[in-house]
This record gives sequence, C-alpha cells and structure tokens, in this order.
Amino acid sequence: MDHYDSQQTNDYMQPEEDWDRDLLLDPAWEKQQRKTFTAWCNSHLRKAGTQIENIEEDFRDGLKLMLLLEVISGERLAKPERGKMRVHKISNVNKALDFIASKGVKLVSIGAEEIVDGNVKMTLGMIWTIILRFAIQDISVEETSAKEGLLLWCQRKTAPYKNVNIQNFHISWKDGLGFCALIHRHRPELIDYGKLRKDDPLTNLNTAFDVAEKFLDIPKMLDAEDIVGTARPDEKAIMTYVSSFYHAFSGAQKAETAANRICKVLAVNQENEQLMEDYEKLASDLLEWIRRTIPWLENRAPENTMQAMQQKLEDFRDYRRLHKPPKVQEKCQLEINFNTLQTKLRLSNRPAFMPSEGRMVSDINNAWGCLEQAEKGYEEWLLNEIRRLERLDHLAEKFRQKASIHEAWTDGKEAMLRQKDYETATLSEIKALLKKHEAFESDLAAHQDRVEQIAAIAQELNELDYYDSPSVNARCQKICDQWDNLGALTQKRREALERTEKLLETIDQLYLEYAKRAAPFNNWMEGAMEDLQDTFIVHTIEEIQGLTTAHEQFKATLPDADKERLAILGIHNEVSKIVQTYHVNMAGTNPYTTITPQEINGKWDHVRQLVPRRDQALTEEHARQQHNERLRKQFGAQANVIGPWIQTKMEEIGRISIEMHGTLEDQLSHLRQYEKSIVNYKPKIDMLECDHQLIQEALIFDNKHTNYTMEHIRVGWEQLLTTIARTINEVENQILTRDAKGISQEQMNEFRASFNHFDRKKTGMMDTDDFRACLISMGYNMGEAEFARIMSIVDPNRLGVVTFQAFIDFMSRETADTDTADQVMASFKILAGDKNYITADELRRELPPDQAEYCIARMAPYAGPDSVPGALDYMSFSTALYGESDL
Repeated sequence: MDHYDSQQTNDYMQPEEDWDRDLLLDPAWEKQQRKTFTAWCNSHLRKAGTQIENIEEDFRDGLKLMLLLEVISGERLAKPERGKMRVHKISNVNKALDFIASKGVKLVSIGAEEIVDGNVKMTLGMIWTIILRFAIQDISVEETSAKEGLLLWCQRKTAPYKNVNIQNFHISWKDGLGFCALIHRHRPELIDYGKLRKDDPLTNLNTAFDVAEKFLDIPKMLDAEDIVGTARPDEKAIMTYVSSFYHAFSGAQKAETAANRICKVLAVNQENEQLMEDYEKLASDLLEWIRRTIPWLENRAPENTMQAMQQKLEDFRDYRRLHKPPKVQEKCQLEINFNTLQTKLRLSNRPAFMPSEGRMVSDINNAWGCLEQAEKGYEEWLLNEIRRLERLDHLAEKFRQKASIHEAWTDGKEAMLRQKDYETATLSEIKALLKKHEAFESDLAAHQDRVEQIAAIAQELNELDYYDSPSVNARCQKICDQWDNLGALTQKRREALERTEKLLETIDQLYLEYAKRAAPFNNWMEGAMEDLQDTFIVHTIEEIQGLTTAHEQFKATLPDADKERLAILGIHNEVSKIVQTYHVNMAGTNPYTTITPQEINGKWDHVRQLVPRRDQALTEEHARQQHNERLRKQFGAQANVIGPWIQTKMEEIGRISIEMHGTLEDQLSHLRQYEKSIVNYKPKIDMLECDHQLIQEALIFDNKHTNYTMEHIRVGWEQLLTTIARTINEVENQILTRDAKGISQEQMNEFRASFNHFDRKKTGMMDTDDFRACLISMGYNMGEAEFARIMSIVDPNRLGVVTFQAFIDFMSRETADTDTADQVMASFKILAGDKNYITADELRRELPPDQAEYCIARMAPYAGPDSVPGALDYMSFSTALYGESDL
C-alpha cells in the first residue's frame, strides 16, 4: 500500500484504537455484530467452499482467518501451519495479523493469543478492522471516502424518497425505509416502494433483507427484530450491511456510467455529422449562386441608349441592396459553422473535417473574391458606358450641326462652278468672274477646317462604337466626296478663267476687296454662331468654369470684329458712292461675292443676340453644377454624422446589455429611452434618403465628400433597429423570469456578475468549461453525471453554449421558494376566518381591485356551498388558483 492509502487508513482507524469495553458488554449489540460479521465473512468464505458457524471458535486455529484474507484481498498469504498445538494456531493467527498490518492497518490491543483463546471482544474487533480496510476504506464519493463517503452515497441515493433521512449508521435505518430506498433506486422492479409504511419497520426490514438475499446476492446479516428491538442499532453492523449494498450496486452504476458516456459520444458524432451535412449543402448552394451570378456580372454587352444603360445600373443597385446581403450572411454563417465543427471535433479528439473537393472555406473565399472582382469590374464598366454614351450623344449632335451647316454652304456650289458664263462675258465681266472665283477659293479654304472637324468627329464616333456609325460614315463620306469634287471643279474653273484673263483685264478692285474681306468675316460669324449654339455637357464646376472663361475671351474679340464689319460696310458704301458718282452700270450686284451687307448685318445682329443667350446658358449650367456640389456636400455632411452615430449606438447597446447598472427595470427603461432616441432619429435617415434621391435624379455618380453610401446607411440602420429590439426583449424575458421565480434584484445582479465574469469571450454565451467553472465558483460540487444533467436543462439543443436566459432559468429553479399546500391552507383560513369558505365580496375587500377581479374570474367556473352562491371552499379555492394538478 502506498503512502496515501496508509495515511488514510491510519487516520480513519485512530478513533478505534481503544475499544469501548462497556458498549461491547451490551448483549444486543454483541448479538448484532456476531450475526453481521458472521454473515459478512461467510459471503466471502463461500467463494472458497467453506463457512463459519461460531465466529470466536472457527477463527481460533487461524486457518479460516488466513483463507478469508486471501479471498477478500486476492493475494496469497504465507503457508499455514497444519498442527493442532497452540503454537501452530498462534503462528497462523500472527501471519494473518501481519498481513493486515502490511496493508497499513494499525492493530491496537489485538494479539494472536486472545484470538486463539476465543476472546469475543478481540475477535469482533479484528473482523471489524478487516471490514473497514477491505470493504469500507476504498469507498469514495466525490471528495469523501470511507465512512463519510459511504454515508454521503446513502444520502445521495435516498434523497428523492419521502420519510427517508439518512444522517448516521444506527437509528436512521431502524424503520427499514433506507434499505428499501437503496434497492428501489437501483432496482425499482424489485420493491413497490409506494406501498411501504414508516410505521411498519418489521415488514420494511424483512422485505429489504429478503429481496437483497434473493436477487442481489447479499446474505441476510441481521434479523429485523434485532434492529427494531434495539433503541440504537449497532453502527458497525449497519455499516457492514450497508457496505454490501454499496458494493452490489457499484458495478451496475459503473456500467450505467459507461453506457451514458457511449451515448454522449454517439450524440456528439451525430451532431457533428449533421453539421457536416449542413456545411456541404450551404457551401454547395452558395457556390452555385456565385456560379450563376458571375456570368451576369461579366456580361459586357453594351446598350445603344442612355435609358437602357441606366436601367442596367438600377438592376445592379438592386443586386447590391437586395440580393447580395443575404448571401453575405450565408457566407459568414458558413464560416462560423465550419469553425464550430472543427472545434467540436478537436475537443472530442476526432479528425478534422475535410469538406468535399471544391467546397473548402478557402474555395468559397476564392469564389467570393472572383465575384467581388467581377462586381467591381461590372460597376466600372457601367459607369464608363454611361459616360461613353453621354460623349457619343454629344458628338453625334455636334456632327449633325456641323454637317448641316456645311451642306447648307455647299448647296448649289457645284452648279455654280459648272457654269460657263465666262464664254459670253465681257472683259470687265471676265475680270469680275475671276475675282469672284478667287473669293470663292478663299471661302473654300476657310471651310476646310469644318470638313476636317466633321471627319474627326466621325472618326471618334467610330472609335467609341457609336450604334448609328453606318449612317454617320455614309454622310461623312458624302461630304468628303463632295468636298473633293468641289476642289476639282474649283481648279477646273480657275484654269478656264486664267485662260481668258489675258482677254479680260477690267476688274472692280473695290468689289474684290469687299469680297475678300467679307468672306472670312462671314465665315468667322458663321463659326461664332455655330460655337454659340453648340451644346455642352459638364459634370463639375471646373468644367463649366473653363467654358465660361473661353466665352469671356470670345466676347473680348467682339469690338475688333465690329471694326472689321464697319470696314467691310465702308468698302460697299464706297462702291455705291463711285457708282453714283460716275454712273457706272454694275448690274446692281457685286460680281465677286454673294455676301451682301444686309446679310453681314443680319448675321452680326444674330451673333449679338446669341451672346446673351450663351451667357444665360452658361450661368444656368454653372448654377446647376453649384447645386449639384451643394447636394454632394449636403449628403456627405449628413452621412458623415449618421454613419458614426449608428456605430456608436450599436456599441452603447452592447455595453448596456452586459453591464449591471441599477435594476432590470432601470436597464429596460434605459433601453427604451435608447429605442425612442433611435426612432426619433428616423427623420434624419428619411432626410438623407431625400438627398440621395435628389442626387440620383441629378445623375451624380460620385461624391468626394464622404465614404458612406446610402446602401451602407440603410444596412446599418436596419441592424441597429434589430439589435435594440432584441436586447429589449431579452431584458423583458429576464424580468418575467425574475418575477415568476421570485428572484431578488441582488440575486439577479449576482447572476449577471457571475455570467459576465465567466463569459471570457464576451459573446453573451458561456461554453461548457466556463459554465462548469461558474457553477463551482457558486458552491456547486458535482460529478460528471450531475453536470451532464444540468447541461441537459440549460442546453437542451446540445449547442455547447449557455445563454444568460438559460442560466437565470436554471438558477431560479434552484433557488425558487414556492408556496406549499399548507401555506395555501393557512392563507385561506386567514381570509375565511371561522367559515370553511370565502366569498367574492371578501376577496374584493381584502385584495387589490385588479387582483381581486382576476381571482373572482378564476373562481367563476367552480360552485361553492349551496347556501352561499358564488363562494369557494378550500379545495375549490386551491383549484381555482393553481389548477387541479398543482396542489
């Protein structure tokens, strides 16, 4: 035996060093010990095929004593002496006593000679020492052992039984119910415990002893009369008898524990397998959704109209706002389930879960990354396409304007160039035709820039994949072909005029000068009118400011242009003066140009009218861009306040739910005030929604003044409302639990403090180890079976965590103090007085109005005594308040 066992034995044997000689003289006790010890020895000796009849005689030679020790220890003793002499007997008894001493048992006042001489007191003392060492010392229940452990085992096993209160190993067992309760607890089919009566101890004891001997292989060690007929049964006899019950049932208990452990392992395996199936299904569904969504995001088929592209943008926003958030939640839940499963497998020493190929968390993350990459690319493509369509619409309109102006200018030019009027013209007319042709060439050269601009715009429309490029290209080609033809015709006519120039020398220099100066000035005015009527699209203040600056520069050139106009008109006036002065027949028109002074004045007036219109258009656009900038700033200012406000409120609600400031009503009031302040904040969210709608209507696509989008604000606001509602509901449930179970505020605070202290992860839930530590800190001392029972109460779904609501439900169940039937009777008698019934009027007089009416309503279905209608006797009163099965 090691040091620990030896010390335990010595400590327990210390009170037995000096036998109480007076007590052993009690014949009743001696009789009980003889019977009990004899039966206990025979229960072991029969395994070796022998027994004893007289305990002090049959152990005198030491042979059966050595045999008894070999049977109960499983060890071989020294070879016994077979002689009949006293010295042989003493030698054998000494060998037995030496073996007992080798087991760490200190024998006091027990010698071999006294055993050989048949000393009853010493023989019984020796047998009791053997029983203590081999039958009682090894009993261990929780942290107690030997006698205390055996007593605690009896108390735990008989605790649920009425009329059984085991406090010792003597009088607590006189009525026999303790023995019957032990048997019924382990083998309920052997005894009908409900039929036993406390006032019939003989029947109870005989029933227990007979059943134990017949079905449990426990020999009858005492007679019922020996126990009942003694004021205080012998403690050693009772302990010996009870220890046999402990050893008989300990094997069954171990088997039950092993079965429960196997069931628990199987349940854990089933739960893990379910988690694996759930993971596989959720992962498969999520990957399938990603697989279907990515091709939609990768579709870059362009649209021809701005309206169609804006519809695509709206569809994309619906995807971001409605379809994607649930999938984000699924992905998060998938990772949580995977981590929980791996943790459970690791805790149960099982191999880690390996999902099927392509469904690992990393595979899902990679697929999700591809989804977000496609999403980012799709959004960028949408915005670029919208900008491209805006640019295309602007270029197409500009192309149409310039082409229309050019076509109007070229109208009739080919017919004019094909004329052969020079063949019949006079010399002066020829010179006039030549000068006119030179003016036309100047005009043609001035229009070269417009043709190049038209070609450049058509080229840009092609490069930007304009949907109506074929018609644009056809019109551009027609203009270019016509231009080339004009060039060829102009060159051909010039050659013809030059051939006849030698013949025609007269020319009107003034008309020629007029034509030369009027043509570019006219072209300039046409260009100015074209620019002043040109449409523009801008998105920023800087762009409109650039257009305004260019327009101001143009207006600065108007004084010089007016001087040129006056100069040209001066030339015409001079020609008219010469005609009038010299009576020259000029046929009424300038032969070198078709531009008349009236046309110049008309176009000049038109330019002057277009300038203020351009000013107004630029001013309006500048105001619109300022308005857009104000919308951006206004939205950004509110979003930069609302976004952090929502985050702060979320954190504050989290702190309120775990902190212990005041009563639960105070916390509920505080949370409702928070809820009210949050609801009162809704107008600001609505105001932000209105600003966001204005931004969308203004086609504003970016905002440098904030990083928050309306989608972010909406999601945060919905999460805030959900969190405050859920937290208020949790506190209300805690109040219901507290009031229903009668828990004081101090107890509730203690529960919350303990829960918060052992909630190491601060998740609002304790895992199994944290919950066990919390129970131990609150004074619970339990084994694995008891802790498993408690966990089945607080975690019926076997999630491995304990919520605060489950925690307080369990604690309230442990500490609840409900009224008993006697208390109900006492309360009834106080209200009823000397009568055996109580009336509705008496209830209204004694109880608060609302409680009185509630009780009267409950009493209505039950009839009282015939003489007093509407009254209740005690049984009807109890049934009305508690129900038929509560009392």
